[in-house]
Amino acid sequence: MRVAFASDHAGFDLKKFLMEVARGLGHEVIDAGAMQYDPGDDYPDYAEAIGKVLRAGEADRGLLICGSGVGASVAVNKMSGIRAAVCHDTYSAHQGVEHDDMNVLVLGSRVVGTELARDLMTYFLAAQFTGEDRHLRRLSKVNDIEQRYR
Repeated sequence: MRVAFASDHAGFDLKKFLMEVARGLGHEVIDAGAMQYDPGDDYPDYAEAIGKVLRAGEADRGLLICGSGVGASVAVNKMSGIRAAVCHDTYSAHQGVEHDDMNVLVLGSRVVGTELARDLMTYFLAAQFTGEDRHLRRLSKVNDIEQRYR
């Protein structure tokens, strides 16, 4: 799977760690930034960067990291076609994909440690959208909302 990663300064170290784990799991890794630690980095810039990679079809899924995960999640969800959620438990990380076709996992580096982050990413990347009628119906309604408020 092609997986894009992005983070602001707060998520920089966790991003680098998770990129190595993803490579070890056999995934193709795309780094959408930040390329170096800079305390002046702002999460909206990297939310947009990872969203552009996904919208262009250059990656199948994305992992976005900031301090809490909240700001980055809010920012990236402004982009059409992006379905992102902050997850702090493995159930949400896989269920978000299985039921909601989530394509971006957002993590808070100040909320989760490296081992939990590894587990969250592993569950997220292993999950597949079920395509069940009830989930397709709900996803269609979400897409309709997105279209109405574009």
